[in-house]
Amino acid sequence: MYVCICHRVEEHEVHQCIQSGARTEEAVGDACEAGTGCGTCLDRIAGMLEEYYGAPALAQGS
Repeated sequence: MYVCICHRVEEHEVHQCIQSGARTEEAVGDACEAGTGCGTCLDRIAGMLEEYYGAPALAQGS
């Protein structure tokens, strides 16, 4: 399933970025371009980061 339609980035690709150490939406975008187009997918990416790291504050690096 696509997370980012603008750049045709699939869910498994975002998971790979997160598992490789991406901790912010920007870091995911740098790694695979997801979230760097229209921005509609940023909430979904934030949710995936929160799910992986366990809390919004951790996902944001705070």
